[in-house]
Amino acid sequence: MPVLRSSVDTASEAYLANRAGQLAAIAALDEQLGLARAGGGAKYAQRHRDRGRLLARERLELLVDQDSPLLELSSLAAWGTEFTVGASIVTCVGVVSGAECVLIAHDPTVRGGSMNPYTLRKNLRALEIARRNRLPVINLVESGGADLPTQSDLFVPAGRIFHDLTELSAMGIPTIALVFGNSTAGGAYVPGMCDYSVLVDGQAKVFLGGPPLVKMATGEEADDESLGGADMHSRISGLADHFAVDELDCIRIGRQIVAELHWRKLGPPASEPADPPLYDPDELLGIVSADFRVPFDPREVLARIVDGSRFGEYKPRYGTSLVTGWASVHGYPVGVLANARGVLFSEEAKKATEFILLANQSDTPLIFLQNTTGYMVGTQYEQGGIIKDGAKMINAVTNSAIPHITVNMAASFGAGNYGMSGRAYDPRFMFAWVNAKLAVMGAQQLAGVMSIVGRQSAESTGRAFDAEADEKRRAQIEAQIERESDAFFVSARLYDDGVIDPRDTRSVLGVALSAAHSGTIEGRRGFGVFRM
Repeated sequence: MPVLRSSVDTASEAYLANRAGQLAAIAALDEQLGLARAGGGAKYAQRHRDRGRLLARERLELLVDQDSPLLELSSLAAWGTEFTVGASIVTCVGVVSGAECVLIAHDPTVRGGSMNPYTLRKNLRALEIARRNRLPVINLVESGGADLPTQSDLFVPAGRIFHDLTELSAMGIPTIALVFGNSTAGGAYVPGMCDYSVLVDGQAKVFLGGPPLVKMATGEEADDESLGGADMHSRISGLADHFAVDELDCIRIGRQIVAELHWRKLGPPASEPADPPLYDPDELLGIVSADFRVPFDPREVLARIVDGSRFGEYKPRYGTSLVTGWASVHGYPVGVLANARGVLFSEEAKKATEFILLANQSDTPLIFLQNTTGYMVGTQYEQGGIIKDGAKMINAVTNSAIPHITVNMAASFGAGNYGMSGRAYDPRFMFAWVNAKLAVMGAQQLAGVMSIVGRQSAESTGRAFDAEADEKRRAQIEAQIERESDAFFVSARLYDDGVIDPRDTRSVLGVALSAAHSGTIEGRRGFGVFRM
């Protein structure tokens, strides 16, 4: 396979400006990730430790295999809202006893681990990743249940957690509950619906109604242990499969359960040499434009992500605004679709469609590297069939059965987001680089469109057009769209699985591809490759 050659000038003014912009954005990301890792803060972390308990992330570190990769998901959930960054829950893909699993850990230092609407979205997304990729689920439970002031946004959709846990079980995907503390009310059904449950002595409290509720409802005087303690559930109710004497014992038993699953991947193993790229991934910071409106060559990105910088380009002279071709990442063969100059024309749409069909024929997962302003508009392009050609590409993305992994490198606007396997098209994983933007269109374009529409409306009704008010409204709209298209804003709402440092892209893709290969890798059959 051909090897990509880089022509990046690391001393150029543009490179240095890009690098400075990216480093500033990464510093802002690191600050927010620090807040997520801090949970409820030092005061509540110390209170938790004083009770003789491990923090959520300490439990995860002990649960996963030593020195194994751990991919945290949705770290910025709830960013910019009244809730704590991270949404009082930690979700990740990690290796336990040799098996890749989805891990869901409540953070009891944040409002007792209670669930708010963003916690729910994050939990459900983790369960979806488990289902789509056939990954066992381990719940590390210590939660006070629903955040009651937000119950109107929780009660109905929260039932989906129970639905998904039981669906996973029916699909033969193991589910495990390690209960370290409270698991009350609706939360009591988590260990009840998991295939395996482990309760910690003196800490686990699993009951539908605690002592105060029991007293109010029936008049009965009861205590935590007799209602829902680990001893009772392991000896009397039978809810607990295993009785753990302390947290370390609970984690040990959890690892033992996974080992005894004898879990095996159904997808093919990595088959290509997993040698590192020839070029330093640190150079991505200078390659990627600080301003999304300035294009960059995605081949320079690929030269720092794919194995050995090897890339067999497909149709390099046709539809040149989209780069397509074959490579491997950490030994896993992949097809790549990467935007080169933002706009998708009919040629790019047809090229992408054919390439997606070929990938399905050869059972090869696809990586979409987004940097698109959408499909081309204008009389010439409408008459040339841009709608039907774009529809072919979107049709191919929709019906493709192989795993898709999407990374928004810089911009993802309009229907281009759909054609490049955006969130609505169910990629197995989706990530964004720290300076990426996502919206129906760029802020200036959207504000300009609104201004033109306003002017035309005034003219059609015979009203005077207020240019001063229009300018003010235009500035307000630009500011709103800039804020709402920001990577942090988008990730906070779970429209992707996390904002990442561009330098980590190869590692993130490697974990995602490995996870996807836990299930079968099989493209859609029933159609051949056709010319358009």
